[in-house]
Amino acid sequence: MKRIVVALGGNALQSEGKPATAKEQLEIIKKTSVYLVDIIEEGYELIIAHGNGPQVGRLLLQNEASQNITPAMPFDVCGAMSQGMIGYHVQQAIGVELKNRGINTPVVTLITQVVVDKNDEAFRNPTKPIGPFYTKEEALILKEKKGYDIVEDAGRGYRRVVPSPMPKKIVEIESINTLMKEGQIVITVGGGGIPVIEEEEKRIGVAAVIDKDLASERLAEDIEADILLILTAVEKIALNFGKPNQRLLDKMNIEEADEYIKEGQFAPGSMLPKVKAAVTFAKSKEGRTAIIASLHKAKEALEGKSGTVVEM
Repeated sequence: MKRIVVALGGNALQSEGKPATAKEQLEIIKKTSVYLVDIIEEGYELIIAHGNGPQVGRLLLQNEASQNITPAMPFDVCGAMSQGMIGYHVQQAIGVELKNRGINTPVVTLITQVVVDKNDEAFRNPTKPIGPFYTKEEALILKEKKGYDIVEDAGRGYRRVVPSPMPKKIVEIESINTLMKEGQIVITVGGGGIPVIEEEEKRIGVAAVIDKDLASERLAEDIEADILLILTAVEKIALNFGKPNQRLLDKMNIEEADEYIKEGQFAPGSMLPKVKAAVTFAKSKEGRTAIIASLHKAKEALEGKSGTVVEM
């Protein structure tokens, strides 16, 4: 049985233009669960990772709006809250879909911490926008009172930015392996995991966001997965994206991928971390494969009929 880590993109958890309610999120995830259970039904062992950008942003917005009524939760706690919320919905949706198909497999969400290096360059150069937009006046107040790093965001206003350090170690990896040995479907490293630093045998949560694709790659290596399947909104990786000479790729090796990265072919905020994660996994051990594909063609991607395959 082949073991697959599936990294779910934002389109698997919410739909653009739809209300950002719990009910609507669950409805979207119900549709996502069909594609995931298709893979399980084919006999693959599935481990699920996911993003949390919009969800944790809304929790921060709730914090800001209610700060005069109840104390705001720190950023790492909001990350844990979003892991539990999304995991709960994924558990519900997959559980129902499995039952409808007569598959009796438990599904569990594990609140997951991921160790980062406190000396990571990202802590000196925060770049990940989170939370709501502010006016310049509001941004200056937050910077002075709370010490937030604030940047102007593409003419739309000002936003807080936090570091995005590299994942080094998954704290709960033994628990993940134990649950998998028991035949359970595990949902883990949600939102890239809760970033923590290690100091004097203690773990301390930090205000940061780990890229979920890079965290999924770390997970895939640590559990000896055969395939890293990164599901997103596009069917394949494109060169010259959005231009008249755009070209879709069925596959690429790690040397080609490295060259395309040097050329600046992939957008830093979207496709670049996916390609980097795919390359890192493919080169980690002979025989490992990474695939970047559309959520709606996940099964076809595993059959070689869709997606972009990244191999050594």
